Amino acid sequence: MRYFISFDVGGTSIKHGLVDEQGKVVERGSFMTYNTRQENLDGLVKAVHHYQNSYTVDAIGVSAPGIVRADGYMITGGAIDSFFEFNFAQTLQEMTGLPTHVENDANAAAIAERWLGNAQGVQNYVCLVLGTGIGMGIVINGVVFRGAHGMAGEVGWNIIHDVDLTQDLEAASLNYHASVVSGLVRRYNASLKLAFPNATYVSDARDILALAHEDDRIAAPIYRDFLMDVSTMVLNLFGNFDPEVILIGGGISANDQFMVDLHAMVDECLARHKALNGVKDRVLGQVKPAGLRNDAGLLGAVYPLVRDAKKG
Repeated sequence: MRYFISFDVGGTSIKHGLVDEQGKVVERGSFMTYNTRQENLDGLVKAVHHYQNSYTVDAIGVSAPGIVRADGYMITGGAIDSFFEFNFAQTLQEMTGLPTHVENDANAAAIAERWLGNAQGVQNYVCLVLGTGIGMGIVINGVVFRGAHGMAGEVGWNIIHDVDLTQDLEAASLNYHASVVSGLVRRYNASLKLAFPNATYVSDARDILALAHEDDRIAAPIYRDFLMDVSTMVLNLFGNFDPEVILIGGGISANDQFMVDLHAMVDECLARHKALNGVKDRVLGQVKPAGLRNDAGLLGAVYPLVRDAKKG
C-alpha cells in the first residue's frame, strides 16, 4: 500500500492527514494557521516527520486558497498574507525531500468529488465552494480547467449588484453577497446592528437559517437575498459552462434545509427567466451537495499523486 501526506491549508487552521492509494484517510490532525510563512512551514514539516516515523511516504499534496499556478507557485494566498508570491511546492519539497504538489482548494475539492464523491463518472461539472468567500473548481471533459494563469474559477470576484455610493466594485461582488461568511453572516450582522446596536454578533450561519425559518424580521429577508444571489450564480454557471452537475461545497452544503431552500429558489428564478425556463428539462444539469465535505481538500490534493504513482 502506498501512502501520501495531504495538507488542507485554511485561514484559521491547517488540516493534515495520511491518505492511502484508495483514498482512505488513515490518520489525521491539524494545527492553527500561524501569522508568518516560516511558522506555517515548520508546522507542515513537523507533521511530515510525524507520519514518516510510522509510514513510508511517497509524496505530499497540498490544497491551498488563492491563485495557484500549475507548478505550485502561489500568486495569492486567500486570507493567508504570508503565502502571497510564494513557491510553495518547491519550498516544501526542498524542506522535506518529498515530491510536492500544490493545488487550489476549490480545484482540489472538484478533483476529489470525481475520484470518490458525487461527480464520479461525470465529465463536465463545477464544484462551487461557499465559505469565507467563494471558490470554484471547473472540470471540462474530465480535466480541471485552470486558465492561462491559474485564476479560472475565481467566481467570487464576479459583480452581481449595482455599485453603491462608495464605488467599491468588490462590495458588489459575489464574495460579498453569496458567500457564507463575507456574504450571509456579514449582511445579517450589519442589519442586526442597525436595528439593535448592542446586539451580539452571530458567527454561525446555522443560527441565521434557523431564525429565517422562524420568520425573524431581520434574518428572513437577508437569507432570501442570499438564496437569490446563490441561485443567480447557479443560473449563470449553467449558461457559461453547460455542466452536467453543479456541486455545492462548503460547510453550509451539509445543511439539508439549505439545500431544500436553494433548490426552491433556483426553481423560482428559472420560472422568472423565460429562455432558461423553456429549456430547463432538456439542457440544465443537476444541483447537488458535494459528497466529501470536510475531506475534499485532503483527498483532492493527493489524487494527482496517487494517479501518477499507479501509472508508474
